[in-house]
Amino acid sequence: MKFTDGFWLMREGVHASYATEVRDLRLEADRFTAHASVKRVETRGDTLNSALLTVECLAPAEGVIGVRVTHHAGKARRGPDFELDGSVPGAGAVRQDGPVVELASGPLRLRLDRSAPWALEFHDADGRTLTGAGRKGTAFVTTPDGAHHMAVQLALGVGEQIYGLGERFTPFVKNGQSVDIWQADGGTSSEQAYKNIPFYLSSRGYGVFVNHPGRVSFEVGSEAVGQVQFSVEDQTLEYLVVAGPTPKDVLARYTALTGRPALPPPWSFGLWLTTSFTTRYDEATVTSFVDGMAARDIPLSVFHFDCFWMREYQWSDFRWDPETFPDPEGMLARLKARGLRVGMWINPYIAQKSPLFEEGRERGLLLRRANGDVWQWDLWQPGMALVDFTNPEARTWFQDKLRPLLAQGVDCFKTDFGERVPTDVVWHDGSDPERMHNYYAQLYNRTVFDLLEKERGTGEAVLFARSATAGGQQFPVHWGGDCWASFEAMAESLRGGLSLSLSGFGFWSHDIGGFEGTPEPEVFTRWLAFGLLSSHSRLHGSDSYRVPWEFGEQAVEVARRFTRLKHRLMPYLYGAAAEAHATGVPVMRPMLLEFPEDPACRTLDRQYMLGPDVLVAPVLTTGGEVEVYLPAGDWTHLLTGETVTGPRWRRETHALDSLPLYVRPGAVLPLGADDSRPDGDWLDGLTLLVAPGGAGTVSVTVPDHGGATAAVYEVTRTPEGPRATVSGTELPYTVRLLGADGA
Repeated sequence: MKFTDGFWLMREGVHASYATEVRDLRLEADRFTAHASVKRVETRGDTLNSALLTVECLAPAEGVIGVRVTHHAGKARRGPDFELDGSVPGAGAVRQDGPVVELASGPLRLRLDRSAPWALEFHDADGRTLTGAGRKGTAFVTTPDGAHHMAVQLALGVGEQIYGLGERFTPFVKNGQSVDIWQADGGTSSEQAYKNIPFYLSSRGYGVFVNHPGRVSFEVGSEAVGQVQFSVEDQTLEYLVVAGPTPKDVLARYTALTGRPALPPPWSFGLWLTTSFTTRYDEATVTSFVDGMAARDIPLSVFHFDCFWMREYQWSDFRWDPETFPDPEGMLARLKARGLRVGMWINPYIAQKSPLFEEGRERGLLLRRANGDVWQWDLWQPGMALVDFTNPEARTWFQDKLRPLLAQGVDCFKTDFGERVPTDVVWHDGSDPERMHNYYAQLYNRTVFDLLEKERGTGEAVLFARSATAGGQQFPVHWGGDCWASFEAMAESLRGGLSLSLSGFGFWSHDIGGFEGTPEPEVFTRWLAFGLLSSHSRLHGSDSYRVPWEFGEQAVEVARRFTRLKHRLMPYLYGAAAEAHATGVPVMRPMLLEFPEDPACRTLDRQYMLGPDVLVAPVLTTGGEVEVYLPAGDWTHLLTGETVTGPRWRRETHALDSLPLYVRPGAVLPLGADDSRPDGDWLDGLTLLVAPGGAGTVSVTVPDHGGATAAVYEVTRTPEGPRATVSGTELPYTVRLLGADGA
C-alpha cells in the first residue's frame, strides 16, 4: 500500500508517525526492548500528547533476528498465527558498548545506537551491512478511512534484487512491484496469486519474513525506490531477518522455522493423467486412456479423477456419480491391478444440494455470518458453503467423509480451491476473519494431509494442492493453478514455480499443455518436456483431453522419451527430494540458488536447475529457438553429449524431442536401469554417469524409497577413466563418461 505522494508529500488525509529517537532501552541476556518517540524530545512537555512505539528485538533461532513493532498493545489478539517450529531459546546474545547495543545470532547482527537518530542496522558476521530500517523505517500510519497501519521500510542496496513472496506470475525479480499478500483465484496471467507467502529473499544474502498471516502489502522499490516497504492494518507488525550468507542458507533457516516439506513417495514422481475437467468421462473413457498409454509404451503412474466424478451441483459430497460410475470399487480395483495409483479431486465447499449441507448446518460445521446464518453464495456451486476448519469437529467430519474413498483404494487427493474465503464471517474459534483469509489454506491442506499420513503411513501422503500460505510447504505437492494453453502461459507458470521455490516450497508442478483452451501441438509437445523435467508431472486440461495422441505422433514420442528419462533419473531426483525434505532447498532451483556469485544468474527466469547438477531451459517459442546461459565450466548436454564451455550465452534451435538439458561440470549422475516406473529398484544395475570438467573424487549418495541412504559411491577420475567404490550395497553398477552418445 502506498502512503506517499512522491518523495516529499503524503497522500491526502494520510498521516505517518515515524520512530525518531530512543527514549528507553531495556536489555536482557538474549533480547532488548526499545521505546521510541515519534518526534524529537527537547523538553518534558514534548513527552505529552504524542505516541511511543515499543520495539522488541529478539532471536527466535540461530541466524534469525526478529523485530516486533507495536503502537497500541491493548488490541485483542484473535489469531490465527503462523506456527514457528524452529524456535530455540537463548539463540541471541546482547552486548552493549556505550550507546550502541547489539543483538547477535549466528552470523547475523542487529545494532541500535541510542545516541543517534533512530535506525536499526542489520550486519553479517564480517560487519557488512545487509539492510536496515532508517529515518522512515519504523512507523504507524493513519488513513482517511480511519484505518491504522504499521509500516516498515528496509533499505535496498545498489543492485540488490528481491525474489519470492509466493507463487507470483509477474516478473521473477520483484523490484518495482506492488505485491499484496492476499489469496485469490486469479489464474496465472494476473498479479493475483494462489500461494501468497510474506517472505522475500535478497541477492545480498538474507531473507525477510513478515510474521503476519493476514494481508501484508509490499512495495518493493515501488514507492520509495531504495526501500522495501511492508505494512499491515494492525497495531503490531513483526518481521524476522534471516541470515545467509548463501540463498540456500537463507532457505534452510527459514524452513527450519516455518516447516520443512514432507518427502513425497517415489511413485508420485511418475506421470499423472487426469480425466480433465468439463470433458465427458466414464470408466470406458478412463480405460481407453490407460490402454492408450500402455499401447504407446508411455509409462503411467497415477490416474486422477477430476470434479465430475461426483454428481453435478453436489460438490462436495464425496460420493461417486452412480450413473457415470456404477461400480467404483470394481473400477478402482481394475486400475490398481494395472499398477496405477489413484487421485481424487476435492474442495472444501459444500453445495446446498449436497446432502452434507444440511448435516453440516445442523452440527455447526459450516462457516457462519455474525447473525448465525450459514455463509453462502452461488459462485462456483449453487448455495455454496464453506467448511469451518477452525472447528476440530469439522476437521474430523471432513476426514470421515474421505475415509470411505481411501478404503475403496484412492491414494491421494487434489485439494483444489481454498482461496476465496470471505471476511464478513464469524469463525468457530473466534479467529480474526482478515487473518484467516490466507491461513484457511493451511488448515484445509493439513486436515487432508494428516488423514493420508494416518491412513497410508508416513512417507506415503501426497496432495496436489493449489492454495498455500507460509508453512504450506509441509504438505506437498503444489501445482500452479489455471493457465492458458500457450507459450506465454508456459513461461508464466515457470516464473511462478521459480518464485515459489524461493519462498520455501520444495516441490511444484503445473498442468502440462495448459489448463484453459486446447494447445497447439507444438505448445503441448514442448510443455511435455518441461513438465517431465519438473519435480512432479501431470497431464490435465479443462474442456479437452490431454492424452498425447490427441496432439500427434511426435507428442507421443516425446511423452515416452521424457517419462522414461525421468524414471532413469529417479536415483538422482529422489536424492534432491531428500535434500528438500532435510534442508528446505527445492528440487527445482532458480539459477541464482546454485550460482549466487554469478551476476548473470540473478535475473534468469526461463531456465532452472533440476536438483544441483542438471540445467533445464524449456523451449518457449515456435520453431524451437531458445536462449540459454551456461555458467563457468564445461557443460555437457545430457541427450547428445555435446560439451560447451561457459560462461556464455547460447542461442540454440531444438527439435521437438529435445531442449537445452546440460549436466554441470564434473557432476556424477546416478541413473537407474528401470525406465518403466519411478519406484523401481534404483540400485539394481545403477549407472554412474560422469560428466566432463571435474577432478578428484566425487561422493554420490543414492537414497532408498524412504529418503535414507541406500548406498554411497566414491567416484575418482584417473588417467584410465573414472573408477568407483561403493558402500552399503553389493548390487552391480557401472561407471561411464557422459560422451558423444549422451545418456
